Amino acid sequence: MILNANQRGSAQELARHLLNTRDNDHVELHDLRGFVADDLRGALLEAEAISMGTKCINHLFSVSLNPPDYADVPVQTFEKAIARLEAALGLEGQPRAIVFHEKEGRRHAHAVWSRIDADEMKAIKFPFYKRHLTDISKQLFLENGWPLPEGLQDRRKRDPLKFSFMEWQQAKRTGLDPKETKALLRECWNVSDSRSGFEAALQEKGFWLAQGDKRGYVAVDWRGEVYSLSRAIGEKKKELAARLGDRQELFTVQETKTLISAQLTPKIMEWAKEAESQARKMRLSITFQSEQAVQRQRSERESLRRRQEKRWLSEEKARAARMPKGMRGLWGWITGKNRKLRQINEAEIKKARSRDLAEKQALIRQQIVERQNLQKRVALVRQHQRKTLFGLAADIAKAIALGRVPEDLKSKARDEKRQKDREKSRDRGPDFNR
Repeated sequence: MILNANQRGSAQELARHLLNTRDNDHVELHDLRGFVADDLRGALLEAEAISMGTKCINHLFSVSLNPPDYADVPVQTFEKAIARLEAALGLEGQPRAIVFHEKEGRRHAHAVWSRIDADEMKAIKFPFYKRHLTDISKQLFLENGWPLPEGLQDRRKRDPLKFSFMEWQQAKRTGLDPKETKALLRECWNVSDSRSGFEAALQEKGFWLAQGDKRGYVAVDWRGEVYSLSRAIGEKKKELAARLGDRQELFTVQETKTLISAQLTPKIMEWAKEAESQARKMRLSITFQSEQAVQRQRSERESLRRRQEKRWLSEEKARAARMPKGMRGLWGWITGKNRKLRQINEAEIKKARSRDLAEKQALIRQQIVERQNLQKRVALVRQHQRKTLFGLAADIAKAIALGRVPEDLKSKARDEKRQKDREKSRDRGPDFNR
């Protein structure tokens, strides 16, 4: 599984992220160790309070464990991976929290440790920890029989389309897949051999070349969103400058936005808003289905938890009633009968815990399969939406180049209006005009 880690502070912010049910279908606090608090927020704030006695700012070590999408990974595999990380980094026995996230049919885990050694009141150091994470990640892939990703085989083959948190936020605003946006910008770069050719290729796709501030060269889309070319294309500033020339000769981002805005006539903007509105409506139905499925699954998990809790209390009473009391209890202690009964109870408790965990895992596995099937339909809708939005950007660029909305787009709009009028007439009924 892929392991990503960082040293960080801000316990409250991390707790909020890990307990976020808005962006995750299911969130489960799996384990807390070494804390007085019995909730995640309280535990991380407890670790932060202890760190106040040291000079350490980034007092937490957070790791995300991401298995392949296709893998059915039991809890024990995650726990073994976390134990291996602890041994490699010297975090054994440190206060720790484990949280499971499920999103869009994919399950992954987060582990968070306090770096502060409470006895020494010093932060545990682990230089070059990323090297340890890479080695353990390779071992996990090989041990579980998963094909090793190219990025782990050779660092130079890591995914060039990997996107950052800021790019993910940008994608939420635009509705575009950041990987597809990067692929499109790379395509424009690959088919051109000069600045003029690159600018022409960009504008055909609805992007304009501009000079960035710290990022050197950037692309600006018709909405005013800015994309770093060095990050998207995967070329260094030196290679960009060799083909694109002095960036000071380009318009700034603000000048480019002003230039684009001046060419976006009210007619083009009206048509663009209508196209974006249609793209948003496409995903409303499937989004509603996804939300309904998540709510139902949460209800099923809560129902299972309550049944197991009720059964556990009933079994605990039966085990307690089995132990003799008073003089019989004293005699049982003398004869060794109590010890045998206690061993029977302990064996039953272990068996009951395994049973409850198996039931829970079976339900989770069933729900993940259900969510994955639904996610296939979601992916088709998103793909169609992205195709519409990328096509929109290209059509707007074409409209700006022509100085007007192209005739084929006008006819398309007229056809859509006629269709809407016909649907309205059907809704009114045959006697509306009488």
